[in-house]
Amino acid sequence: MSVQVGRQPDPELSFSDKELFDLAVAWIVLSVAFALLMAPIHRFDIDVGYFLTMVGLSFVTVGVAFLLHELAHKVVAIEYGQIAEFRADYQMLFLAIMSALIGFLFAAPGAVYHRGRITKRENAMIALAGPVTNHLLAVLFLPMMLFGGYLGLIGHMGVLINLFLAAFNMIPFGPLDGKTVLEWNKGVFGAVFGLSVVLLVGFLLVFGFW
Repeated sequence: MSVQVGRQPDPELSFSDKELFDLAVAWIVLSVAFALLMAPIHRFDIDVGYFLTMVGLSFVTVGVAFLLHELAHKVVAIEYGQIAEFRADYQMLFLAIMSALIGFLFAAPGAVYHRGRITKRENAMIALAGPVTNHLLAVLFLPMMLFGGYLGLIGHMGVLINLFLAAFNMIPFGPLDGKTVLEWNKGVFGAVFGLSVVLLVGFLLVFGFW
């Protein structure tokens, strides 16, 4: 997600200690949440070792999907002359864990907040950068599914998680990216949101959730 706030001059690509801490916390919590969704610990037949394996695999795949999604927002915002920094939403991170426990993941761990003069189109481009990056990452993970073992598993999870994040973030609600894009151009929103949903549903129908 990306959210526009006030204005400050002289933007540059840098990371504060607070931003790095928030990114790390969001990364860890999202990884655990995805693992809970894929290997529910409330099931009596779940092996602890299997759950921990899912946490490790989620840490890799969610890390790439989440971090590059937010980095894309930040980089594009800076290109438009913005001051941009990620901030975790700890209430939403708690909700991510709770929702995963009941079989649904609400993945809104925080947002890249940016400041500066900007047009509605530029703001929409910043918002689109995240979901488009997830689409590209899904394509990169796809060939890994041809292999067996953990490599194939990482490929499956990588595609699924990136398609999920792209579709989820394009929902036109609250601070999610879709609302910003919709306010700029309904046609572009419809095309990107529609493609995101079709790709996610198509992947689930062909390859399954797990």
